[in-house]
Amino acid sequence: MIVKRVKIVKMVKKVGVWVALVVCLSLTLKVRGQTDPGSYLGDIKVELQKQWPSNRTINLVFHGHSVPAGFFKTPVVNTMEAYPYLLLAELKTLYPYAVINVINTAIGGENSESGARRFKKEVLVHKPDVLFIDYALNDRGIGLDRSRVAWESMIRQALKSKIKIILLTPSPDQTVQILEPGNMLEIHAVQIRNLTKKYGIGLVDSYEAFHKIVAGGQPVTDYMSQVNHPNLKGHGVIVQQILKYFK
Repeated sequence: MIVKRVKIVKMVKKVGVWVALVVCLSLTLKVRGQTDPGSYLGDIKVELQKQWPSNRTINLVFHGHSVPAGFFKTPVVNTMEAYPYLLLAELKTLYPYAVINVINTAIGGENSESGARRFKKEVLVHKPDVLFIDYALNDRGIGLDRSRVAWESMIRQALKSKIKIILLTPSPDQTVQILEPGNMLEIHAVQIRNLTKKYGIGLVDSYEAFHKIVAGGQPVTDYMSQVNHPNLKGHGVIVQQILKYFK
């Protein structure tokens, strides 16, 4: 009887450990799915408020395709009117004492597989405080599975270096009917949203912002410089979404 009781006690303890592990995992997954724009960059916002000589340079790195690179009507590149530098102007209003570097590693025409191949040498080398990844428009050419593998590769490398990451869903392409359910841009947007939940990282849902604009009766052409590149007004829409993380 004593032997049996000992075995039962051991089994109960093992079950208790497994239950605890399952509960912890469930809580972790729940937290990861609830990234709050107001708090995700809390430590970065503290740094941005510091004055000399206590402050330090904050590096914002933008990795992606032609949109963050600043292409408007190809081949014109309006660097200062693209969302990375529009964001810088807004941040300098919010944080007048901050030293902020905007580092643009985006390349026009590139997809995430190419971006992942040069990620270590051309992105991590800049030691980002915040990393923005924007590849969905061009990833339509490689498909969801290959896109996910490339994005996850970059995400894992950045997290290993303790970098804050914000993923962007696609901005419009006028060849795609943005209000059509299940269109290719929407499918990639869903995958990106799921990645942010999986890894507990930031999301800038550009696709949803433009979807609401068009659903509200405004033509997408008002926000575009050409078929797949936003104009100044379009980049402004993206900036307003990013700013939620810095306010």
